[in-house]
Formats: sequence, structure tokens, C-alpha cells
Amino acid sequence: METITAIHGVISAVDGWLWGLPLIIVLVGTHLYMTVRTGFIQRKLLTGIKLSLAKDSQAEGNVSQFGALTTALSATIGTGNIVGVATAVVSGGVGAIFWMWIIGVFGIATKYAETFISVKYRVRDHAGDMLGGAMYALERGFPGKKWAKVVAILFALFATLASFGIGGIAQSNSVVGIAQHYFDPDGTNMVMSVIFGIVLVVAVALVIFGGIRGIANVCEKLVPFMALFYVLGCAVILVMNASHVFEAIKWIVVCAFTPKAMVGGGAGFAVASALRFGAARGLFSNESGMGSAPLAAANATTRNPARQALVSMTGTLWDTVVICAITGITLVSSILANPDLSAMYQATNALAVGDSATMAAMAGSLGSESVLLTGFTKGLELTTGVFDQIPILGPIILVVGMISFSYTTLLGWSWYGNRVVAYLFGKKGIRPYQILFLCFVFFGALGAVGVGIGPEITSLAWDFSDVMNGLMVVPNVIAIWALTRVIVRDTRHYVWDDNLDEVDDEPIPTLSDK
Repeated sequence: METITAIHGVISAVDGWLWGLPLIIVLVGTHLYMTVRTGFIQRKLLTGIKLSLAKDSQAEGNVSQFGALTTALSATIGTGNIVGVATAVVSGGVGAIFWMWIIGVFGIATKYAETFISVKYRVRDHAGDMLGGAMYALERGFPGKKWAKVVAILFALFATLASFGIGGIAQSNSVVGIAQHYFDPDGTNMVMSVIFGIVLVVAVALVIFGGIRGIANVCEKLVPFMALFYVLGCAVILVMNASHVFEAIKWIVVCAFTPKAMVGGGAGFAVASALRFGAARGLFSNESGMGSAPLAAANATTRNPARQALVSMTGTLWDTVVICAITGITLVSSILANPDLSAMYQATNALAVGDSATMAAMAGSLGSESVLLTGFTKGLELTTGVFDQIPILGPIILVVGMISFSYTTLLGWSWYGNRVVAYLFGKKGIRPYQILFLCFVFFGALGAVGVGIGPEITSLAWDFSDVMNGLMVVPNVIAIWALTRVIVRDTRHYVWDDNLDEVDDEPIPTLSDK
């Protein structure tokens, strides 16, 4: 326990430093820069949506453009859209939702850029499947350059570690945590965690051993259903809270720019906290700038890089601009409408900003356990409290949503890890990686137990995910900036000069050792 606590302390400190002002400036700066350099590519969102639904028979690839999009969405539409948004609210205040949304809007351009270079510089592996991502963009874009090779290796290494965190431990931990809330409120039933862990491992293994086609087939069917199912659940809650929806939107905007407390008379979160957690959770949710989605986009059957880049950028629209916004308004309107949720949020707010007077008052009325809710500070208690407003169906919507979101995220990130491990170690490293990934999935499930080291593992999993996400940004952004001239030139040709139907006939190399 002491060892895990010490490790968590180090990772938490690194997380706080990494997600300080410098990385936020790099991330937001890249979003703004690519928006300008691509001619505000967000204007082509409708074109991207249309292309995502079309089949491209005159192209090379392993899966359809829609299959590549849903595979990427399977990894991005996950717990970040549910628990992640709630975590941003309890850690940075409701103003964090505004910054998640704004960063998502401008992040669309970065998603376009990183996907463009991934598809343009993709290669084939030993099985004929496509390999792409920042590492191949750097190697092929700057052949023979040592700095490009070093940056490429760093990206692949960080992505491998991230797949165990955001893709493995955090997802299984979240889904078992939500099950514990309803079926084992005390959080002491280790047997249930073991059973859930085994079920998750088997369900994931049955798909990921089949490669990208098996993953894409599952995601094409499951992702649209789970997203619609979850949004309909939020819509029901918004109707129930209709009188508070406008006020919720007002507070989201106000708290993004001023350190005001939304409820009660305590202190509000600093604007810097709202920006920091909005940026961190926004990236956790849509992954724009992280370089993960292009790993799946490289497999798309597309006649030129611009077509798939336009398709992929719609993922950020659906993920953050739509689903996270709906989640945020649902959460805040529920806090305003429900006295119990309001009191819980006020207590957590006081704890987060160090408002001792409000903490004392809340402890007197709610009890010390409510003030120190570890689960709530990670967003889980807030999320479950919101969906509990819907009698009978609320918990079902949340449990089904969490399980399906987490399951598809596990599938998507297992493929990301597969691709970067193939780059680092060749084809011989793929099967050992898959087995190790499944071990992390099981380990995350055990960490959901609410006694002993369980809570520490939960916090460690999320902080570790934050760190790996942040580390992936740096080499990926270097690749984007270094290849900006290529992105701008080809975007002008394909997109703005109306040559989207043109076939890119440049040969795709085959690497038999990958």
C-alpha cells in the first residue's frame, strides 16, 4: 500500500506539472494554428459527414471510411464523455465544460492535420494491414533524419504506455466501479470484481485477436447505437430539468471566466483550474492532438489523405462538441435542480478549493464521508446521482452506456497499442502485447473495489492516463508542425481546389518485418 501511495504521489506531481500552462499553450496553440493554416477546415464538416457514409471503391485500405471512423470513435466516445466530464466539473468547476467545448471546436483542425499525415505516409505490414501514425509520418516525411527517428520512437513508446492506462486500466476500472455502485454499494465484494474482470477480458480477447476487421465490424454496429442510447438518456434528464437548462448554460460560461461558486456561498474554482481540467479532460475525451485516432484512420479505404482526414475530424465534432456538451449541460442542470446533488457538489467544491468554512458546514449537515467522497471527486458519484433521477431506467441507461462505452474503448485502444508495438518491436511483439493488455484490463477491474488499495488504484489509473496522454501530445505536435507545409499544400489541392475525387497513386511501401 505504501509503495502504491508513493508511486501515485510521484505520478500525481508529474500530472500537475505536465498539464500546467506550457502544455495547454502547446495544445491550444496547435489547434488555433492549424485552424488558420488549413483555411478553417471546420467549414468542411458537412462534407466530412457525407464522406463518412460513402463507400470508396477506388481506393486501398483494410476497412471502410466509416469503419475507421467508428473504430476511432470507439476509443474516444468512452468514459471521458461520462465520468471524464464529471471529473472535470468536480476538479475544475463547471467552467471546465466551456473550455472542453471550445478546445473541441478548434481541435477539429488538429484532428484533420494529424490524420492527413498518417494516411499520406502510411505503410503495409506483413499481413497487408495498413500502418500509420506520427511515427511513420516522421520517418517517411524526414528520411534519414535522426531527430525524426527519436521523436517517432518516443511517440510509439508513450502511446504503448497510454494504451495500458486510458485504454486498459481506466476503462475496466470505470465499468466495474459503476457496477459496484448498484450491485455492491459497500464496494467490498472482490468476487464480483474478479467475475466482471474475467468477463471483460474474454469479451475483449474474442475481438482483438481477429485484427482490425473484427474490431471495425463490432464498432460499426455498436458505436452508433451506444451513442444514440446515451444521448436519449441525457435528453430525458434535460426535459426533467427544463427550467434549469438555460441557467446551467449561463453558469458554464460565467464560471469559465470568473472564479464564482455556482451553488452556495463558498469559494469558486480559479479560472486556471477550469482551463486546465477542461483541456485535460477535453483531450481525454476527443484525443485531438494526441495522435491516437490516426492510428486507426490509416486503415481506411480512401482514395487520398484529405478524404479520410475530413471524415476523421467529424469524430471530434460528435465526441466533444455534441456528446460532451450534452453531458455537461445535463450534469450542471441536475446539480441546480436536485438539492442532494447540489449539496454534494458544494462539499466537493469546498474540498477542492480549500474552503474550510464551507467544508465544516457541509460536514455538519452531510457527514464527513460526504465531504471526503473519493468516488465523487472522480466524477462517479455525480454521474450516478444524475442518472438516478430517472426512475428505474436511469441506472439501466448509465450501466449499459458505461459498459458499452468502456468496451469499445478497450477495443479501439488495443488496436492503437497493436500498431505502435508493431513499429517498436515488429510483428513478434504483437501477441505478447495483446496478452499484457488483457492483464491490465483485469488489474483495472480489481482496482474498483472500494476498500484497501482500490481507491488508490482508481486515482492512480486516471492520473497515469493523464500523464501518458500529455506525453503523447509532444511528439505528435512536433510531427504536425514539421509537416505543416505538406498539409497546407495538399489541403489546398484536394479540398479547396475541389479535387477530393482524385486518386493518390503514390505506392504504399510494405514492411514485412512489421
